[in-house]
Amino acid sequence: MSQTALNLVAISVFLMTLSVLLGPIIELSPLIGAIATASLLGFFTLDTLGWQGKGANLIVDVFAGLSEDHRSRVVRHEAGHFLVAYLLEIPITSYALNAWEAFKQGQSAGGGVQFDDQELLSELQQGSLSAQLFDRYCIVWMAGIAAETLTYERAEGGAEDRTKLKAILAQNRKSSTDAQLKERWAILQAKTLIESHLDAYQALVTAMEQRLAVSECYQILDSRIPIKSE
Repeated sequence: MSQTALNLVAISVFLMTLSVLLGPIIELSPLIGAIATASLLGFFTLDTLGWQGKGANLIVDVFAGLSEDHRSRVVRHEAGHFLVAYLLEIPITSYALNAWEAFKQGQSAGGGVQFDDQELLSELQQGSLSAQLFDRYCIVWMAGIAAETLTYERAEGGAEDRTKLKAILAQNRKSSTDAQLKERWAILQAKTLIESHLDAYQALVTAMEQRLAVSECYQILDSRIPIKSE
């Protein structure tokens, strides 16, 4: 099971145990608690085996989405990815700002900006990943963390982004120290790009909050960044 599912199972079991303990006081049948516990455990097992944890992600995201701060963080995080990918000319295919939007788009994760990764995947399969291409993707992956940090001083998201960077470095037999240095370098590069285009970034945040299409987001950036920066 995913960590999200495990956490939900632990919470569910705790609540069911509590209901059993309090059942006699509030005249609640123990059978109800047992049935509810079995149903929840069955759901999470099916979710993990059949849906790759999408159900658990949806449940968590629904509650997280009730927080305005969470929604604000997500859109600013993803706008960071979008803007830096645009500046580094990595094609963007779609974006989703919550698990439900991602589910409707057929994405396996909880959302985010999706890129055309064909060039990256091709070089990885051939075992000839160029340093320049890898650097561009590292900066894009770390751009969400950089964007969050600019607004909130620290980032809550970005675990999956860090995993991508570390996985490729591990594949090339790089140490954890190398990964940390690369991560810090990429965050700094992304932060510099976002700070250099704050007007475009803020306009993009507004556009993504309105769920404008990728093509419309591109038009907004084109109007504010007539010459793309490397």
